[in-house]
Amino acid sequence: MRTLARTLLAAATTAVAAGLLAPAAAVAAEPPSPQIVNGRPASENYSFMVYVSGCSGSLIKANWAVTAKHCPTPGSVRVGSIDRSSGGTVVAVRRAVNHPQIDVKLLELASSVSYAPAPVPTSSGAVGTATRIIGWGQTCPTRGCGSAARVANELDTSIVADGRCSGINAAYEICTNNTNGNAGACYGDSGGPQVRQVNGRWALIGVTSRSGNNNATCATGPSIYGDLSSVRAWVDQQVGGLPAA
Repeated sequence: MRTLARTLLAAATTAVAAGLLAPAAAVAAEPPSPQIVNGRPASENYSFMVYVSGCSGSLIKANWAVTAKHCPTPGSVRVGSIDRSSGGTVVAVRRAVNHPQIDVKLLELASSVSYAPAPVPTSSGAVGTATRIIGWGQTCPTRGCGSAARVANELDTSIVADGRCSGINAAYEICTNNTNGNAGACYGDSGGPQVRQVNGRWALIGVTSRSGNNNATCATGPSIYGDLSSVRAWVDQQVGGLPAA
């Protein structure tokens, strides 16, 4: 479903993400701060959650994680805990691989972990598909308005028509609704997972990228997510084979 006709940098400078992207210069100077606006504390300890120092991420293989390309590459990550400061396992990051077109970054871990990764399906789903977003972003809608969440928050969302999101590349990105018109990802949720149920388990379809309405205030419109299913072949090649979806 969903490469930017315009570069991500151009999109970033026009849309200080609703949860997510700052202009390129600001990203270097001020990494995204580590709750989803009007969400709820995580209802389960998602084994694939990865805390990426001010951003969120997901485990996709025993020694590989994924986050947003605009997030700084960390020296280490915490894997397997919804608490960003305890639990799980802290693992060093060996290297990062950026997707050439969309806001997706792969992180190779220095050692494998035993937590179950999130499978990446071959399709993100049609308009109306029920999804869930998870992350450690702030829970109030304006930048810097609140402290970092210690426990990840979640929000039930759905895929909406591409036309609802400004600046989206429909072939490689997903437009996701702001539930009830006032809930969605925010600063610090960047790189975090958008998942949907496939055969009774959470499958990873999207990576939190930026706002879909060019508004710096979070949850005022839909948000844009990198569609992992659309670049699954690239991810599979980079990581030496993904687990079965």
